[in-house]
Amino acid sequence: MKPTSVLLLLSVPGWLLAQDVDSEHARKTLEIYEHIIEIESSKGLGNVPGLAQYLADQLIAAGFPAEDVEVVPFDETAALIARYRGNISSTKAPILFLGHMDVVEAYADDWERPPFKLTRDDTNFYARGTIDNKFGVTQLTSTFIRLKKEGFVPDRDLIIAFSGDEESTMGTTEMLAYERDDLAEAEFALNSDAGRGALDPDGQALIYGIQAAEKTYVTWDMTFRNPGGHSSLPRPDNAIYDMADAIKKIQAYRFPVRWNDLTIGVLRETGKQLGGELGEAMSQFAEKPGEGDAAERLAIESSYVGMTRTTCVPTMLRGGHAENALPQSVTVTVNCRVFPGVPVSEVLEKLQLVVANDAIEFVELGEAVESPVSNLREDVVAAVKIAVHARYPDVSVIGYQVSGGTDGMHFRRAGIPTYGAGGIFMNPDEMYAHGLNERVPIKAFYDALDHWTVIIKELTGN
Repeated sequence: MKPTSVLLLLSVPGWLLAQDVDSEHARKTLEIYEHIIEIESSKGLGNVPGLAQYLADQLIAAGFPAEDVEVVPFDETAALIARYRGNISSTKAPILFLGHMDVVEAYADDWERPPFKLTRDDTNFYARGTIDNKFGVTQLTSTFIRLKKEGFVPDRDLIIAFSGDEESTMGTTEMLAYERDDLAEAEFALNSDAGRGALDPDGQALIYGIQAAEKTYVTWDMTFRNPGGHSSLPRPDNAIYDMADAIKKIQAYRFPVRWNDLTIGVLRETGKQLGGELGEAMSQFAEKPGEGDAAERLAIESSYVGMTRTTCVPTMLRGGHAENALPQSVTVTVNCRVFPGVPVSEVLEKLQLVVANDAIEFVELGEAVESPVSNLREDVVAAVKIAVHARYPDVSVIGYQVSGGTDGMHFRRAGIPTYGAGGIFMNPDEMYAHGLNERVPIKAFYDALDHWTVIIKELTGN
């Protein structure tokens, strides 16, 4: 350990240096985690209200007044709002704490383990939602419970705002961000669904990123129509062939290289820590963005390609109506993550040029949400550094832009600066959120138990 690390460790409270996995807080956190993971909260099942009520009951049992804990029904899902009352003499605006209770669908036949039962081996917890986002929801809820039982009184109100359909329509997110005057009073928001630390394959910490921006999420259905006919009489303009040609063209196309201060900073610091061929490419890109072969090297890395350009990828296919009939229509769903500052209309125009087939119909699904960058706050950065350095004293803490989409896009658009500050540290190549056998390192789960406590006390301690 470097001398500077020793000095840093001596400057933080002793209780931060080791976490007792048998403590009341640890046991309660695991209890909540296991319970909500085993509620299948995918869209259309109607299970989110029950999950939200369970969390509400846990908060009320810990001493939160029932009138300060609200389950808000919304179609078949729900949102949860819980207010932690601060010092009554304070004039400071509240802080929001975000997360989402729903998860992406998981098909049990495809998984090696049951997706909606928390299981473990010597290294990981496994289940849908272990990382996205029941990890954050659990850690925030248990932290609020812990602080309430300790008798902690913040210098302002703290408000949990958990959405119930972030992975689908974001209807509850829009309601929370645009329709609740009590939430609109917040000075800023901290999002548990973003912000994280990266580990290399050997478990060494590379960097911690505070999420301050995200790419625009937009999806199009591309449909090709055809008169069809009998399958015994094939025709050269088969709708499936034509759509396959379009898909291959999208696969081969790469959008122009882009960068901003956030992406350059992340690549510079990560490249320095990572080393090797990939680290060198990151460093080269940070030094001379858009020049040389660095961008092409990063383009084949799924964990980093989104930092350097807009991406569009087919995610779903449907077509045909009978096994002995030529298809009369084929539709492919193409999901795009658009680099901040690039108009969605520009991406659509490029896709239409790439597929080069005027017969293909493009239909945008939902409304694309373009959100601004949240300028980093010194107080947020300082609080996150203390929490992160308690575990990894030498790691750099910087702002970054996420390639995925979160609830944060709507809160930023509503005028509330939003920062991803989640407690997870793991190898980004091992994040199987939305994929098979989603997992979280057991060590990362327990190491994060104090993360939100530190941040909250640093930002709101009297």
